[in-house]
Amino acid sequence: MPSVIGLLEERERAAAERVEVLRTEADRVLAALREAELDWERFVVSRETVVEVLAGPDGVSEADTLASGDPEPSPSPSGAVPGSVVPEWCEGLVVSVLSPEYQRIMTVLIAAQRALFCLELASELGVEPVAAKVEGVRSKANRLVRQGWLVKEPSGRFALRAGVRGGGS
Repeated sequence: MPSVIGLLEERERAAAERVEVLRTEADRVLAALREAELDWERFVVSRETVVEVLAGPDGVSEADTLASGDPEPSPSPSGAVPGSVVPEWCEGLVVSVLSPEYQRIMTVLIAAQRALFCLELASELGVEPVAAKVEGVRSKANRLVRQGWLVKEPSGRFALRAGVRGGGS
């Protein structure tokens, strides 16, 4: 008859092996995610560069002006629309220039007046606490970090960058 301690040690070893296998898999998935994010970011930067190059001196796309045949550039629409690119933050920009989904994240952080973990942020946004949906919020928050609107603390919490203002959003 095997000893209880021996059985526990055997199960402990099996659990430790399982943890190691899962850690290895998680590392592989995180590396693939980082690679995919870099590819994605490269395409975003490429698209933004093309838009910038095609923009005339007053910010109107040369392609739009040429297509319409109108020498007078038409004013660009004001305000952000869903799915628009997150502009890089600079002094004087307000939250209202962001698209609605990003404005909601910023509004929650402004109201909280403290740094929040992604799960807290998702909860305040009314997002289901399901991994895929929380990761969507994390992705948007990380994009705001990359563009200078937020800072990500070493603890993983997201906070407003100093100087960011609400601007009536």
